[in-house]
Amino acid sequence: MNITDCHAHIFPEKISEKASTGIGVFYDTKMRYVGDCPHLIESGSKIDVTRYWVHSVATTPAQVRVINEFIAAQCREHPEFIGFGTIHPDADVEAELDHLMELGLCGVKIHPDFQHFCIDDKSAMPIYDYIAGKLPLIVHTGDYRYEYSQPARMAKVLDMFPKLDCIAAHFGGWSVWDDAYEQLGRRRCWVDTSSTLGFLNDSEHARKLVEQWGTERLLFGSDFPMWDHSEELERVMALKLSDAELEAVLSKNAEQLINNCSVNYKP
Repeated sequence: MNITDCHAHIFPEKISEKASTGIGVFYDTKMRYVGDCPHLIESGSKIDVTRYWVHSVATTPAQVRVINEFIAAQCREHPEFIGFGTIHPDADVEAELDHLMELGLCGVKIHPDFQHFCIDDKSAMPIYDYIAGKLPLIVHTGDYRYEYSQPARMAKVLDMFPKLDCIAAHFGGWSVWDDAYEQLGRRRCWVDTSSTLGFLNDSEHARKLVEQWGTERLLFGSDFPMWDHSEELERVMALKLSDAELEAVLSKNAEQLINNCSVNYKP
């Protein structure tokens, strides 16, 4: 069975240890890996991952182009990588998104908590307007500590941009999973499994979330380098999905989403 990891972070090797440690400090957790390409492939190979959606996040406008060119270079080197570029609301959004597409990147990733803007801030609206109907968007959503990425803010954006292909990461809202479904469950979006199943207190809660969202909207994600691929796959397998549901979550939903990309990717 094919497996696509839809949520993997990578950094240039010279800064990967520092960047990975910084993420660990932000979330008060010990990272399983250093977030570079060799370690990603090492972890993913344990479960025979066939595709990786790789991305990183620009915390300043000046970082956008450098990061996007790094992601594109890694995709040229690793054909199993599907690149998601970064964007920052304070950058020249149109020019940087044009460049992102020229590089052949297939989507956009934003992390409002790292980038310090609210999902529904007016400064971010040009991003959604420009990529709606063109590129899928992964949004880090949810964190009880911050207002930036609350699911209610994501809901406002989805209402404003009905053609936006959006993946609200972490079952729609890390650490606020039930509120995430309340806000987003009846709206048009997808969610991924990353940094969720290992946090839930019981298996019944996990199964409830899967039942609510439906496996047709669920994507497998590791949140590498935070977690190990083998453990994340075990957590998905513990949900006891049917073969068809498992295939949808592990690969088919991702393939269908990425096929909407306006650039050149073909699975």
